[in-house]
Amino acid sequence: MDANKLTTVELKNITMNDPFWNRYIDLVDQVILPFQWELINDHVEGAEKSYCIRNFRIACGDEKGEHKGMVFQDTDVAKWLEATAYSLAKKKNPKLEAAADSAIDLIARAQCEDGYLNTYYTITGKPRWSDLFEGHELYTAGHMIEAAVAYYEATGKKKFLDVVCRFADYMCQVFGKEEGKIHGYPGHPEVELALVKLYRVTKVTKYLELADFFVRTRGERPCYFLGEDCIKNQDFIFPEFKDFDLDYNQSHMPLKEQKTAEGHAVRAVYLYSAMADLAYEYQDKELLRQCETIWNNIVEKRMYVTGSIGSASYGERFTTDYDLPNNSNYSESCATVGLAMFSNRMFRLTKDGKYTDIVEKALYNTLLAGIALDGKHFFYVNPLEVVPEIAEKNPTLRHVKTARQLWFGVACCPPNIARTLASLGNYLYAADQNTVYVNLFISSRIETDLSSGRVRLDLSSDYPVKGDVTFEVTPEEDGREFTVAIRKPSYSPGAELSINGVKEAICMEKGYIYLTRKWKAGDKVTAVFDVPFRFVRCNPRVRDNIGKICLMKGPMVYCLEEADNGKYLAADVIDSSVQPKEVFDESLLGGTLCAELEGMRIDYSRVSESLYENESPSYINDTFKAIPYCCWNNRGKGEMLVWMREK
Repeated sequence: MDANKLTTVELKNITMNDPFWNRYIDLVDQVILPFQWELINDHVEGAEKSYCIRNFRIACGDEKGEHKGMVFQDTDVAKWLEATAYSLAKKKNPKLEAAADSAIDLIARAQCEDGYLNTYYTITGKPRWSDLFEGHELYTAGHMIEAAVAYYEATGKKKFLDVVCRFADYMCQVFGKEEGKIHGYPGHPEVELALVKLYRVTKVTKYLELADFFVRTRGERPCYFLGEDCIKNQDFIFPEFKDFDLDYNQSHMPLKEQKTAEGHAVRAVYLYSAMADLAYEYQDKELLRQCETIWNNIVEKRMYVTGSIGSASYGERFTTDYDLPNNSNYSESCATVGLAMFSNRMFRLTKDGKYTDIVEKALYNTLLAGIALDGKHFFYVNPLEVVPEIAEKNPTLRHVKTARQLWFGVACCPPNIARTLASLGNYLYAADQNTVYVNLFISSRIETDLSSGRVRLDLSSDYPVKGDVTFEVTPEEDGREFTVAIRKPSYSPGAELSINGVKEAICMEKGYIYLTRKWKAGDKVTAVFDVPFRFVRCNPRVRDNIGKICLMKGPMVYCLEEADNGKYLAADVIDSSVQPKEVFDESLLGGTLCAELEGMRIDYSRVSESLYENESPSYINDTFKAIPYCCWNNRGKGEMLVWMREK
């Protein structure tokens, strides 16, 4: 582990001008944040009520009433504020900033005199910290802290930061290993990584120490949660919790003994993200190795090809190795965000491109699938196979929505998608003392300071439609020596590199091509990667995908949709010996690269109404059109299929 952890390039120093990604990023500023502000204020007709802002008004005495919504309803506004902060870091928006400031004023007035902040417990009067297993107090605190840190870094305003520091100071008095303090930890991890962020911006060590306490105490015996009334009396806020074992929230054994990803997927990856942060802050190689072991278990045995995680809807959780059903999985959008967070932290610690490969997979597929191109409809659950008439009638699939929703009673995913898109720059580049790392090939310009001086990098690409990526390097002063490290994607079998038109030998380490030279303004680097359409097969231990193939191009997963191929997609058989044909459809979703596949389908005109019969079905040759998975369900309700039968 390098003591010089990679850092991100400040968002204000990144300008993105990518034709693919900007249509999503621009949605954040122009549509998503204004729309979600209206939603959390309950001003959108036809959407589920949020009650979020209303709860804060009640908590500070502006209104009379009861708390409504979930125990963690405060996090809706916290994540909205965090996304807003990232947006403001890139571009001033007085109207948006005024709305954010009004929300922060409300939050500050709702804070209790001793620093405690939570509208559910303030309004209901229920005892604080009495139900850590499911009460979400520390989870809610974590999202507030993350939002406040982001807002301070974006605007320089300290009001919100002061609020969460008062809250964190109070938590440091309440929790810890000392006698008289609560020896518990969050039922839903989140505050741990948030406290590390707060430590990094304030340099107050007790915040880091509290994060470390929460992580390292988790799962010790006797388990803290077993002494809480909700478990002893089987009296739960969420009735389904009575069915969950302690592995649901990763407290089934001491953390240092945990080697596999278990339980609720979002809880897990938030916890692992904090573990990675603490491994760096304490230079703990053993903790880093544990993070590597768990990450490998996720990616090699428990992750979908789309970069999503969480096989079971009941408990929104990991199950066991190679259990990856396609039509009943949960694959929560928040879990994908968490996996990207965990993987990005692991990259910064190790400088290993394998982690960035997973960040890219998660962002290009499940993250974008979670939002419609209008910016106002969202998926919470991200299946890999949908048949609407079955999903809508089969109660075991009630979690699968056949069209994106305006909002949700539990609305963690829409603002989580918004804050990730708004902070996308944090994933694009990284830097250490004298090296700039290029992680994602999204057309953009950055400026950052290295030990050799300030450098500007202009990246241009049409990736992954094409594998050509061009960088123009402009140092502060000609002749300065530094390194540009370019990720070579693992799915690209070959790569070529040239500088100013002259072919260069490739010096690669852990998935990155390193170019060290004395640079001058206008130096142009061209990297060419292989990104053809390719068929991917699953480990045959994944029973659901035996005899099936998936189509990919670069990091992007493709799927069949009923709008192009008709019904009964599961009956389509693809001839993988024929190379897919690239078809750019100008009329589809603003212009989309599609694939034309050769194969055959069952001739349903010759299928009888009999449920069982002896004869084999007849097949007819046909061609099929595949579109990017992230674009599915933007043309109305219909069947969708990722894993296709192989001829």
